[in-house]
Amino acid sequence: MTEHRIQINVPTDELAGSYADFVQAWHTNDYFVLDYAVWANLPVPDPDSGDLVHNATVVSRVRIPPAQVFELMKALNTQLDMWEKEQAAKKQNEA
Repeated sequence: MTEHRIQINVPTDELAGSYADFVQAWHTNDYFVLDYAVWANLPVPDPDSGDLVHNATVVSRVRIPPAQVFELMKALNTQLDMWEKEQAAKKQNEA
């Protein structure tokens, strides 16, 4: 069976990436959407409910076909496992 490989090239002007405070996920019938956003300002109380309202600005919107969502979840899980092991080793070396 032929193995598929993907070589990803990041344009120089995209190397720094975009900072995001959080990501919101939602979907349509055709794709999943990840909106990466930053806080626009401090939360303000809603005059009617008293709830704190957080205003945010989307810095990047990524649309993903449904078939790729499981691959994204597996990749995130793999990276999280690696990060946790690195953090544990780091703490052990500091002790």
